[in-house]
Amino acid sequence: MGKTFTLGVIGVGQMGGALVRGILRAGALRPEKIVVADADGARAKALAEESGVKQVEANCEVAGESDYVVLAVKPGIIGSVIEEIAVVLSEGQTLVSIAAGVTLSRMRESVGGAKPALVRVMPNTPALVGAGMIAVSAPGVEEGQVGGLTKLLGALGDVVEVEEGMMDAVTGLSGSGPAFVFVMIEALADGGEAAGLPRHLAHRLAVQTVEGSARMVRETGRHPGALREAVASPGGTTVAGLAELERAGFRGGVASAVRAAARRSKELSGGS
Repeated sequence: MGKTFTLGVIGVGQMGGALVRGILRAGALRPEKIVVADADGARAKALAEESGVKQVEANCEVAGESDYVVLAVKPGIIGSVIEEIAVVLSEGQTLVSIAAGVTLSRMRESVGGAKPALVRVMPNTPALVGAGMIAVSAPGVEEGQVGGLTKLLGALGDVVEVEEGMMDAVTGLSGSGPAFVFVMIEALADGGEAAGLPRHLAHRLAVQTVEGSARMVRETGRHPGALREAVASPGGTTVAGLAELERAGFRGGVASAVRAAARRSKELSGGS
């Protein structure tokens, strides 16, 4: 530790920008302790002007002067970016990838003889509003380095440490899962509209129903099945709806979607 900047972010698109904004919003770092770079210079400049962080043109400038270096670039170019910055990386720094399917072994190959700690992170898009689920895999990394990183990532939502072998499943569930939930929200609103509600009201009811249901699971600590049974009175409206979901294969379809996304993540990482 002890570089000019605590956090350097290479790539400030959707997730990279969310990381910077979330950390600043939570007060986890001051703007002057963050430096960013992006191939789209205008995007990095806009973020710098908005937030007060420092923008630089060169990736190596970010990497050479930051304790934590976050790579928020496309998986297809992450190897070349690591090779580019490896010459300025040193022991004591932490190199973090948030790219789907990029394994720690692949990072290690690209970094060559440099000796930074390597960490793999899988966030999801609700991190944009501070409600993300962020999984961290950091085998062999010193506890202090991991703790500092998870404290920063905590500005984006809930953080959990997992073994790297779980990352494909994490990607399938929490990484891809928001899209599946968005489909459910759309479907609930569609059903409400078909039953006679105005579209705007059906949408509002659907959004709050999903948000409130998730909060009930979290805050009561009860199993979702038990909460479901509490809503489903015998012979009532909910039982009729649940029976229709079973006929449509809803539960199996959602589980299959998670498994399919996890398989695709494994394919992207070069697994079999």
